[in-house]
Amino acid sequence: MLYSNLIRPLLFKLPAETAHDITIRQLELLQNSYLGRGLIKLLSGHVESNPVQVMGLNFRHPVGLAAGLDKDAKVIRGLFQMGFSHIEVGTLTPKSQPGNDKPRLFRLKEDHALINRMGFNNEGSIAASRRLKKRDPNWGVVGGNVGRNKITNNENAIDDYIASMSHLRDYVDYFTVNISSPNTPGLRELQQEEVLKKLLTKISDDNSKSLKPRPLAVKISPDLSKQEVQSISRLAVTCGFNGIIGTNTTVNRIGLKTKANRIKDAGSGGLSGRPLTRHSTDVVAWIKEAVGDSAAVIGVGGIFNAQDVIDKRNAGADLVQIYTGFVYNGPSMINNIQKAWIK
Repeated sequence: MLYSNLIRPLLFKLPAETAHDITIRQLELLQNSYLGRGLIKLLSGHVESNPVQVMGLNFRHPVGLAAGLDKDAKVIRGLFQMGFSHIEVGTLTPKSQPGNDKPRLFRLKEDHALINRMGFNNEGSIAASRRLKKRDPNWGVVGGNVGRNKITNNENAIDDYIASMSHLRDYVDYFTVNISSPNTPGLRELQQEEVLKKLLTKISDDNSKSLKPRPLAVKISPDLSKQEVQSISRLAVTCGFNGIIGTNTTVNRIGLKTKANRIKDAGSGGLSGRPLTRHSTDVVAWIKEAVGDSAAVIGVGGIFNAQDVIDKRNAGADLVQIYTGFVYNGPSMINNIQKAWIK
C-alpha cells in the first residue's frame, strides 16, 4: 500500500528514466545499512520460500527480476532484500557505452506498459564483475545477461559475448545470451538460423571448456512466428543451452489504448508490460512444446498478478521474471505472485 499510495505517485510525476535513476541511487544507499535493509524488507513484506531447482541451480521460489532494471549490478543486495529469488543483471557489453539518446524510456499508463529504447547503456562487464565479486552467494541466484556493443558488427558479435562472459564467469550463476533486443541495430538478425547456430555453438563450446562452466540461456523475441520460436528453441538445446527465455520486448503496437501521438513520440523501442501478457504466455507454450524437458523455460512478459503467474506456469514455465509489473505494482507483488505458483 505504501508503494501504490505514496511512492509510485511521486515517481510517476518524474520522467521515467529519472525515476529509475533515483530508485537505483536510493537502493544503493539503503542496501548498505542494517536499518536501510530493514526498510526495504518492510516495503516488500515477508516473502515465503517455495524452493525449485532449475538449470541445476537452487532457487528460493520461482519469481525473479528480468534484466534491464539493474543493468550494472549496483543494487542486487537491495533487490534480494525485497524478496526476489534471482536477479538478472545487464544487458552487459564488454565495453561501456552510453546507449541511445534521451529521452529513451516512456510510460504508457493507460496500457500498464513501458516503451524503452535504452540501447544497452551500461558501464561494461568488467565494472559489473567488480561489484558482483563482493556479493554473498547466499543472497540468491544471479544471472548475467550479455550482448554485443553497438559498434560491433554481427560478424564479430561472438567476441563480445565471450569477452563479457569471461569477465563475469566467476561471479554469476548462469548466463543469458541476448539476441533479441530491438534497440541495438541489427541485433535481431542474430536470430537467423545459420547465424544463430554458429553463435550459440561457439558460446557453448567456450563455456564448456572454461574452468567454471555455467548454465546457458538464450532470450528470444516475441516478434517471431511459432515455427521460428520452436526452431530457435530446438537449436539452442542442440547447441548445449540449458534454458530458453520467452520473451524480450516487442515492436508491435497493435491494440494500445494510449493516444497515437504519445506512442509515436516514444519511437521504435521495445514495448513491455500488460499488452504482452497473453502473447508471451503463448510463446512460453510454443517453447515448451518444442523442447519438452530438455531445457528450462523462463516466462517473461506482462506479469502483474497471480493469474498471470499461473498462466505462465501452466504454459510450461519453470521460472518467471518480472519488470514492468514491478514498476507499476511495487515490491509487495513478489510474494503475492510467487504464492500463486503452488496453488
